[in-house]
Amino acid sequence: MNEFLENMKKNIHFRTAHSELVGCWSVEFGGRMNKVFHIWKYDNFAHRTKVRKALAKDKEWQEQFLIPNLALIDKQENEIAYLVPWCKLEKPPKEGVYELVIFQMKPGGPALWGDAFQRAINAHVNLGYSKLIGVFHTEYGALNRVHVLWWNESADSRAAGRHQSHEDPRVVVAVRESVNYLVSQQNTLLIPTSFSPLK
Repeated sequence: MNEFLENMKKNIHFRTAHSELVGCWSVEFGGRMNKVFHIWKYDNFAHRTKVRKALAKDKEWQEQFLIPNLALIDKQENEIAYLVPWCKLEKPPKEGVYELVIFQMKPGGPALWGDAFQRAINAHVNLGYSKLIGVFHTEYGALNRVHVLWWNESADSRAAGRHQSHEDPRVVVAVRESVNYLVSQQNTLLIPTSFSPLK
């Protein structure tokens, strides 16, 4: 894992020459260990296709990063997601930790569960203990999956805020409504890498 991250840090400029890295994190807990999670931004599908073709021809990227790291990669997953219409990508006020919450919702899409889900997210936002970075809905990958990325000053401040939210009647009501459409939920604590634009 350390070797992979060091190589990525040293050579990430070859990759970011082709498209924007939003953020890169390692999983601290709540998921598989020795896992790296990153978000790349594309204008549209044509842009992503163009980037993939350019990377296939980029010898420096292939020889200095990709080939040396192939033996270090056990598994790779790829999803296409978009920011939901009511959310814009935010930046944190300072360095901290991130929480990625993955919600698997019932089939039917945002037309079924979108309003209730938005109210539940906004109820947490309004308490102000955590900063919402982005809400992403999966287009390719597991359908009806929503990724919510939060920033916290620390894991302890996040724990204190969550405790506070569980006692707030406005949050309880909003979450209770949204849970009617929930299949499963997973929370992961993420630590930003030294080269991540989101710290």
